[in-house]
Amino acid sequence: MPKNFKHISFLFFLSVVFVTQGQDKDAVTFAMNLSKEKLGINERLRVDFTMNKDGDNFNPPDFEDFRVLMGPSQSISSSWINGKRSYSKTYSYTLAPTARGKFTIKQAAITIDGKIYKSLPKQVEVTAAVDKPSDQMTVDDIADESLFLVAEVSKTSPYLNEPLSVVYKLYFSSTIGITNYRPLDNPKYNNFWSQDIPVSRPVPQNGTYKGKAFRYVVLKRVVLYPQKVGKLEIEPLSLEVSLEVPTNKRGFFGDRIYSQANKTVSAGRRTINAKELPVEGKPADFSGAVGSFDFSVSTSKTKLNASESLQAKVEVSGKGNLKLFQLPEPDLPSSLEVYEPEFDEKVRTTLSGMQGKVSNNYTIVPSFKGKYPIPSISFSYFDPKTEKYRRLDSDEILIDVIQGPTSVAAGNIGVVGTNKQNVIATGSQFNFIKLKPDLKAIGTDYFFGSTRFYLWLLLPLLLIPSAVIFGKKREAIASDVIGNRIKSRNKLAKKYLSKAKKELGNKDDFYIALEKALHHYLKAKLKIETSEFSKDKIEALLAQKNVDETTKDGFIGLLTNCEMARYSPFSDVQMHQDYNKASEVISYLDKQL
Repeated sequence: MPKNFKHISFLFFLSVVFVTQGQDKDAVTFAMNLSKEKLGINERLRVDFTMNKDGDNFNPPDFEDFRVLMGPSQSISSSWINGKRSYSKTYSYTLAPTARGKFTIKQAAITIDGKIYKSLPKQVEVTAAVDKPSDQMTVDDIADESLFLVAEVSKTSPYLNEPLSVVYKLYFSSTIGITNYRPLDNPKYNNFWSQDIPVSRPVPQNGTYKGKAFRYVVLKRVVLYPQKVGKLEIEPLSLEVSLEVPTNKRGFFGDRIYSQANKTVSAGRRTINAKELPVEGKPADFSGAVGSFDFSVSTSKTKLNASESLQAKVEVSGKGNLKLFQLPEPDLPSSLEVYEPEFDEKVRTTLSGMQGKVSNNYTIVPSFKGKYPIPSISFSYFDPKTEKYRRLDSDEILIDVIQGPTSVAAGNIGVVGTNKQNVIATGSQFNFIKLKPDLKAIGTDYFFGSTRFYLWLLLPLLLIPSAVIFGKKREAIASDVIGNRIKSRNKLAKKYLSKAKKELGNKDDFYIALEKALHHYLKAKLKIETSEFSKDKIEALLAQKNVDETTKDGFIGLLTNCEMARYSPFSDVQMHQDYNKASEVISYLDKQL
């Protein structure tokens, strides 16, 4: 081979090497790096996807057999050294294994300069749990082991309409500090009648969780009454919590340095198995009362004159679902004029359920003289403690009308319900006409034919139309049950809205009054009972009434704020905004409904 040719070949080889090295320096790299290739099931794995050029459309693997605790978080590094630019971009994930074994973390892909680059898959071995000293734990590891949200349910198999309580507790280690929290998802209690019990201020207490000592705060308390038989789900409460977690670093004076961390915790779904009430021994007049009750019927007086009024009260007191059943109605004689009852409710709700009393107050006006019996009334309820039905009967009450006109209709027999009972009339019912009256001559002041005579003669004729109109109007008002309830609820709505205005600045009382105002307003406008309340149903009913989206969303938003205010901080500005919004939304609803 010629000598010159050997020199030419050697020079060509050197030029290729230098060109290749130059190209390698500018080549795109995209790689996956693991913090460890072997770890215990109780450890955490950090996965980094690093590239030396910025790219688009990053597509991570599905991380099968791992749970993503954090990520993706991005970090970018860029520098100039001797006139040359160095660039690095990293996507990071923190993973927790879900089982033991050997697993493969598959490829990730990204587009750089129009080309798709893929990382190489890597294998990870997960072993049994290991004892890991705290100095090897990351901030996320400490947060995972130091913070838990738990929903404690008092009963898992209650009867229909039997109360159960759910208390949401946030457990945390004494080594960490909680700086803030906010709800991510509020549970919806579908198929339950629910009542929140306000938590004025979370106070840390000592407790245990899974056999270990923890501190905890109560964030939310709610009492539920199942309205449906079978398996019912309680949705989870989720929170985002900001923490201060201790590190292994020390400050200048030797004090421990804390690091900020964010953690999402959830109470998890809970399932309740609501049992049906027994069929055996169920009374025919059972109206759904469940609990332990007393029953009474009383009157304000038993002796009066005709056209005077008395009050009859039908009252149930005790502990149970006082707001979720109908009170029995008295069966009164037809000779007694009875007005639509006024409902009175004095009920407070604790973690053990509703306590207090409910009553119907009837106004009764007798028209004729006589004695009228109010028959005994029965009230039945189911006692979940004894798992038996009980019946309570009131005493018969006799109303004695002393003075007044005597009823001669139907031979002085008054009708009581469907059974006829005698109304005992007193006094003389028939008088003989005198055959020899004592007549006296009329004086000079002759009354018949005078102006006074004709005025007195025409006066009854003028009063008859007024009496008829007044009687019809009174009768219409008394018979308009729905109208009377609507008026009553409108008054209650205005009352609580006015109370909410007075409580501006006092978060708990303000939002309780505002929520009651919204509830009573809906009762009046949509004619629905408290037991039917759920935001989904309200939203559906407003949609049926063709309420516009803005007004509907505003109303639902106010209800949501009332719920959130029980365990979240709200400012005075927010309260003023909610009050003004409530007045505005109610005004818009009035126009549309």
